[in-house]
Amino acid sequence: MPNDRDLLLASTITHDTETARAAARREKARRAPAKWLLAPAVIFLLVWMIVPLAMTGYYSFRNYNLMMPSITGWAGWTNYKILWGDPTFWSALGVTLLIVVVCLAVTVGLGLALALLFHRNFVGRGVARTLAVAPFFVMPVVTGLIWKNMLFHPAYGLLAWLFRTLGFEPIDWLAQFPLASIITMISWEWTPFAMLVLLTGLQSLPEDQLEAVRLDGANKWHEFRHIVIPHLGQVLYVVVMLESIFFLTSFAEIYTTTSGGPGTASTNLPYYIFQGTFVQYDIGVSSAAAIGAVILANIFAIFLIRFVAGNLNAGEAR
Repeated sequence: MPNDRDLLLASTITHDTETARAAARREKARRAPAKWLLAPAVIFLLVWMIVPLAMTGYYSFRNYNLMMPSITGWAGWTNYKILWGDPTFWSALGVTLLIVVVCLAVTVGLGLALALLFHRNFVGRGVARTLAVAPFFVMPVVTGLIWKNMLFHPAYGLLAWLFRTLGFEPIDWLAQFPLASIITMISWEWTPFAMLVLLTGLQSLPEDQLEAVRLDGANKWHEFRHIVIPHLGQVLYVVVMLESIFFLTSFAEIYTTTSGGPGTASTNLPYYIFQGTFVQYDIGVSSAAAIGAVILANIFAIFLIRFVAGNLNAGEAR
């Protein structure tokens, strides 16, 4: 037979359980209105993303060419087979990946160097920061026109004047080095973004950690390698992810400067889809290419997330 002490203990446990359940019910009831308030925004975002994607997927299986309106109907996998056998598509895919990889390396590297520079105190730092950030606020179309007409132009561009002043023959950059020119423009535009985000991360770096490693005799490289980089791990992850999304969709710089040329030397996937839609008016094949671009972006994001997460975990383990 249970004694009074056991009965009291059981009663206390039951009372605590009921109290916890009541608190959970009150918390759930309190959060319920917030869910309903968020519902319109969530539904809008789903419609904004899912409906265009679904329509693109639907048209990718249709015969839909605006120049041949009489040819309609279900195409099956024909558009994807045409895309698979198109060498221009594979060239555009390679150009897209090259732009993403090189621009990431350049913008993150230069952004980190500038962030480390502007993290130090020197005369005129505020003005220098403003000038360094300015390219990020220039629209992509304006960026393309500035570099095309004011810098890269072989007759009256700034680089042409500089080459003639030094006794060299001016270079038609957009004709001879189209892809390098596109990468230069995109990197110039996005390096300030990487610098801003990384500089914000550096400003949250605890000074006591740096003082501790200095007292232990660590040099500048060890300080950078074992303190600064691990501290900026999450920030670097954000920079790489955001910039990758925008680099995969680069269009305006190509449209306003090289128009994908010479030939297809600077044609990436967005410009390839644009040409298929607004030049050849082949909505079916262009939709198939757009689905391919979406798949590429997801594959790239998955590998990038795993790569960055693995490096962060390895850094934490050390």
